[in-house]
Amino acid sequence: MNRSKLIRFRHGACVPLAELPRLDFSVFRESLLEEVAGDARVASFFGYPTTAGLDIYAILARDWKGELALLHTQVSGNYPSLTPDCPQLHLFERELAEQYGVRPEGHPWLKPVRFHRAWLPVADIWGRDPGQHPVPGDMEFYRVEGEEVHEVAVGPVHAGVIEPGHFRFQCHGEEVMHLEISLGYQHRGIEQQLIGTPSLVTLRQLETVAGDTTIGHTTASCQMLESLSGHDALPRAHAIRAIGLELERLANHVGDIGALAGDVGFLPTSSFCGRLRGDYLNLMAELCGSRFGRGLVRPGGVQFDLDAALIERILKRLDVLEPETRGAFDICFDSPSVLARFEGTGRISIDDAENLGLVGVAAKACGLVRDARLHHPFGIDDEFLDMPIIETDGDVFARGNVRRRETYASIKLIRDTLKRLPAGGIFRPLAPLAPDSLAVSLCEGWRGEVVHAAITDRQGHISRYKIVDPSFHNWSGLAMALRGQQISDFPLCNKSFNLSYCGFDL
Repeated sequence: MNRSKLIRFRHGACVPLAELPRLDFSVFRESLLEEVAGDARVASFFGYPTTAGLDIYAILARDWKGELALLHTQVSGNYPSLTPDCPQLHLFERELAEQYGVRPEGHPWLKPVRFHRAWLPVADIWGRDPGQHPVPGDMEFYRVEGEEVHEVAVGPVHAGVIEPGHFRFQCHGEEVMHLEISLGYQHRGIEQQLIGTPSLVTLRQLETVAGDTTIGHTTASCQMLESLSGHDALPRAHAIRAIGLELERLANHVGDIGALAGDVGFLPTSSFCGRLRGDYLNLMAELCGSRFGRGLVRPGGVQFDLDAALIERILKRLDVLEPETRGAFDICFDSPSVLARFEGTGRISIDDAENLGLVGVAAKACGLVRDARLHHPFGIDDEFLDMPIIETDGDVFARGNVRRRETYASIKLIRDTLKRLPAGGIFRPLAPLAPDSLAVSLCEGWRGEVVHAAITDRQGHISRYKIVDPSFHNWSGLAMALRGQQISDFPLCNKSFNLSYCGFDL
């Protein structure tokens, strides 16, 4: 392949659109598939309408080279689907069809993703009257016919305080042959609301893309805006962001391990982790006044600094919390009755994980080393990180153990960062955003890789904003994990992924 067809750049760079060649679709296809067949994976894939057609941008992550590759083409109407040759793109292509009315011919399972009106006044490709608002979940589901085969529908309304999502199981007796997941019941149109000039309202919207990943999404967005402005945040601000990210990781990992214990009826760890999660959330509140990190990260830096007294309080609190956390984890992971439920349940092979493009905890549990802090560092990410943390069995135990080991690594990273906190300021204003440019930001949230990308117009205003939450990649992994399992294993498998509805629905 002619390497001039690809734009390669490091995380944090800004690419002028004039330097990005628009490839014929056949060349775009060949180039993308060749990259994925090598060592690349799809980090983001999105459309941008122009007067001539729909521009498509593919952002590929070449992790072990620490670089990103960018491909660009244009389509109008129908185009040959890439999904049969690159399963990572199956949801991305469905998303393009829903947003812009372009049909990927040959897509194996083309249907809506979020059930909203097309973003452009195009003919509806789902068979509805143009302009008719789609009904969430109103679509054909895959069905298995046969003797003793039955279908189980769960949701979208669930018990307790939980967002809506529909799960359709095809079962033979208790064995799950297929699970189809339908989301999009609370689509908010976040990406369209982020078009224009960033403001305080923009920041509030970004903090609620996925409420349990406030630091992850705001950090990714601010890194992207800083790339477009050409002004990096100060070293101390990067360090405080890293502390916020790890506190967010701690609270969620501890909570998830407690929930896994609760799902198998192991109440000591469930109870201990419920309290410990609150302790880690309270440390975040010590840092910025919000238990979920709202208000901490801003374009150009952070809003809250750490003085010597606060650093000492956090370090002392970690000295108490770490042994308590290890104790709560150990009694769970050393219990034969717990291991009997965790081990071998919901297994995903490394090949399936790679084909589906899994990221974060789900990928690491299958043996894939995927961590933006390691491969695509921004600021101080790579200074204190002891990686990789992986497991190889791809089951509930592996996903739980990745969380356990990452919890210990996060405590160490916070300690090391606090003890070596760079001196200096925490904020500097951004310069105007570069016009006619594209920037991409990757951030390792607690679930996995968060990707934000933006394109600016001639005035330097954002004209297209694209978000990929790790859940967008990983919901398909949950469906795969249930194949061949007992339907009673679904709650445990579901919790071992703990994916975001709103991070997917946007």
